[in-house]
Amino acid sequence: MPHADRNLAYAVDPDRGMTHSDDSMQERLIVGLDVPTVREAEKAVRELDGVVSFYKIGYQLAFAGGLDFARELASGGTKIFLDMKLLDIDNTVAKGVENIVKMGMSMLTLHAYPKTMKAAVEAAKGSDLCLLGVTVLTSMDEQDVIDAGYEYDPHTLVLRRSEQALHAGMGGIVCSAEEAEAVRRIVGPDMAVVTPGIRPQGSDHGDQKRVVTPAQAIRNGSSHLVVGRPIVGAADRRAVAEAILDEMRSA
Repeated sequence: MPHADRNLAYAVDPDRGMTHSDDSMQERLIVGLDVPTVREAEKAVRELDGVVSFYKIGYQLAFAGGLDFARELASGGTKIFLDMKLLDIDNTVAKGVENIVKMGMSMLTLHAYPKTMKAAVEAAKGSDLCLLGVTVLTSMDEQDVIDAGYEYDPHTLVLRRSEQALHAGMGGIVCSAEEAEAVRRIVGPDMAVVTPGIRPQGSDHGDQKRVVTPAQAIRNGSSHLVVGRPIVGAADRRAVAEAILDEMRSA
């Protein structure tokens, strides 16, 4: 795939499933910096230094100075998943993607609408930016999808959008780990399958409805796991991150 992250540390063996090198799980855990200020984000990064090397920055932090912070982290070699879920007219999306490429981001989300994905892929051509198509938000269940006016149930809609993302030349898909196995069969071994809504055993689901444990997500074929509140909201963030990594390795 032309825009897949060339450093993705995973592979899929059709007979044995997901395989990984000894240190690859650290590259596959993405911690969501879902905090209100850059100062708090800096504190979380310091506490997780040496354990986590990949962070997600979304709306909350982005609109509080987080974009400059993202550039700073990326310039130092840290991987950044910029979770902006872009959706607009083609030209606006393309111009946005062109500037995000210049920021040195590793991943970027956009809604998996065919025209939007096509414009983004063209704009990112020749770069290492991994474009991710957001299928159905993990906070949405079947009734939420119906209320939004879609004729498909969440599972069917995820698979439909995954196929469209593959044909558009996207680098990966964002979906629930519940759907990761089915998505992997559609997109093959090379595309990233990034799964939020990861909750360790016994943790609060919060506003997430389609959740999976870290071990099950890996077994289902997820390439990257996004974990926010269970880590950043913990008293000992480092210990929780290490426990999640251990669970991922055990899978």
